[in-house]
Amino acid sequence: MVGDDVEIVVVDIRGDKVRLGVNAPPRVAVHRKEIYESIRQENAQAASMRGALAAIPGTPSLAHQRAARIQDIAAARISA
Repeated sequence: MVGDDVEIVVVDIRGDKVRLGVNAPPRVAVHRKEIYESIRQENAQAASMRGALAAIPGTPSLAHQRAARIQDIAAARISA
């Protein structure tokens, strides 16, 4: 067991190979390490692209985009 809700189980043993399984609730992401590292790298690249896009003249920053969206929602509620 890992914590109270994640269970590691031996699924199969063949010679010197052991297959493990993980039972975890849906809110817990379970990935092999190489997949996890790939996801982290892609997220880091996406985050750096967001910063690069904000530096392009004429491109609204994420904060400005959110503020505009909030104003749109507020205006829609007022007119409803």
